Amino acid sequence: MKVRLLLMVPIILSFHPLRGQAILDQYIQTGFEKNLSIQQQQFALEKSAYALKEAKTLFLPSVGLLTDYFLAGGGRTVDFPAGDLLNPVYNSLNQLTNSTDFPVLENENILLNPNNFYDIKLRTTLPILNLEIAYNRRIKEKQVDLQKLEVDLYKRELAKEIKMAYFAYLQSEEAVTVYRTALELVKESHRMNESLFRNNKVNRTTVLRSENEILKFEAQQDIAVQNANSAKAYFNFLINRQLSEAIIIDEGYQTAHAFLGDSSNFGLREEVLKLAKARVINEEVEGLAKSFAIPRVSTFLDLGSQGFDGAFDRHTRYYFYGISFQWDLFSSGRNRYKTKQVQLDNQIIQSQSDYVETQLKLQLTTVVNSFNASLRRYQAAVSSYQSSQSYYGDIMKLYQEGKVLFLELLDAQNQLVQSELQVTVSLYETHSKAAEIERANASFNINKY
Repeated sequence: MKVRLLLMVPIILSFHPLRGQAILDQYIQTGFEKNLSIQQQQFALEKSAYALKEAKTLFLPSVGLLTDYFLAGGGRTVDFPAGDLLNPVYNSLNQLTNSTDFPVLENENILLNPNNFYDIKLRTTLPILNLEIAYNRRIKEKQVDLQKLEVDLYKRELAKEIKMAYFAYLQSEEAVTVYRTALELVKESHRMNESLFRNNKVNRTTVLRSENEILKFEAQQDIAVQNANSAKAYFNFLINRQLSEAIIIDEGYQTAHAFLGDSSNFGLREEVLKLAKARVINEEVEGLAKSFAIPRVSTFLDLGSQGFDGAFDRHTRYYFYGISFQWDLFSSGRNRYKTKQVQLDNQIIQSQSDYVETQLKLQLTTVVNSFNASLRRYQAAVSSYQSSQSYYGDIMKLYQEGKVLFLELLDAQNQLVQSELQVTVSLYETHSKAAEIERANASFNINKY
């Protein structure tokens, strides 16, 4: 980490985008476009939109083709005494006309089930008055809005996670740099101790101790590299890229800024808006439960043909028009109980809203306090690093002059490394806390992506 950047701690009254933040913005946009969880929520939103379109079609006519064909044998019959009724008359007519024009008829036994009979028709139905359909459409509309809020909620949470993962990666890379610099320092100390040993200024133990320091910092550097690779993999996972893909480092985040927690956008948090939308939906559900008091009216028209033995002519063709009227007059209190349940749901949602608002305000207060503590730790870490730098420089001079022991140099060296690491940790912790404040007060503009 560059010393001149470490010494800069600008304190401002309000948070503003840092220089080069467009880099992180691009990563957030990539996450919004490619993150698998966001894609799943988008699919759910599309599904809700199609459900709304389906609800709207219930107001429109529907046409269906209905076909029946019957073959029958046996079963109930009706006796029709055609011969008994007409034969005496026919006999008299034959005698009067001196002819056989009027035949002798047999009594009929008619099968009630139609045999070799078809009935084919186009049925068109149209609702005229049905409040259930109207309430269902309005409920679907508000469910689409609710799903949009769900998508925004995932985006806001993802934006925070991407930022925190990015800062974790920057912190891990800075740690690698710190250990690399520390390794150069201990190697230089080792070369100096070898020179002093050759000139009989120090004993062999000092050289061995400096060699051990090299091995220690090499191991710590390897661990830091592995941590950086893990942080890189997690960041790329969030934006759905190859886990080993390179990440652009933005040096504009090497300073910390004061951040005043602003709750002016608190009411815009998706959690609050979702509960408000849930109350509106439940009001529509209550209206749906009460709609039983209004009758349902619909109409239908059949255009078809029916006849025996496949006959199709003007005698078989027909139309059939009707109006359906349904009014539920008594249901043993079932509808009233439904209404009571919905009203209790309203009370539950209101109670949840009050609880969530209090919980979210507590969260905002907590993260603001946490940010301020992180900022103070960062300022203290910078001051400690300055002192450690001066102390290390003084001890190095004294050691070169043979006025202090190597143990004192090691102590100053370790203090310098640890204070520099503490600056790195507290710096990016401060940025992460700022991202949490953005999440808590809904100040991050997700609509620009």
